[in-house]
Amino acid sequence: MSETAATAEVMVDNDQVVVTEWSFAPGAATGWHRHGYDYVITPISGGDFEIVGPDGTRTPLKMEPGRSYFRKFGVEHDVINVGSVPASFVEVELKSNPG
Repeated sequence: MSETAATAEVMVDNDQVVVTEWSFAPGAATGWHRHGYDYVITPISGGDFEIVGPDGTRTPLKMEPGRSYFRKFGVEHDVINVGSVPASFVEVELKSNPG
């Protein structure tokens, strides 16, 4: 599976939040990044992902449609769709708590 770039569509960016829809072809990745705000992820189609941490550790993550989760600012990682089908999620960054 070759790693390509996931696509990001910013749907809202105001003083309160940034809402981004991320779409991943099989093998697509966000690229290495650090979250500057607390954030909530809500899978749209779900899928099988792998999270690559700062030390190279690879952690599997099964996203289920509609099953949201929350993370604090400061998280550093790359997110890769390791499944065989396209997958997508919505990320809501909360600007009220910058890191």
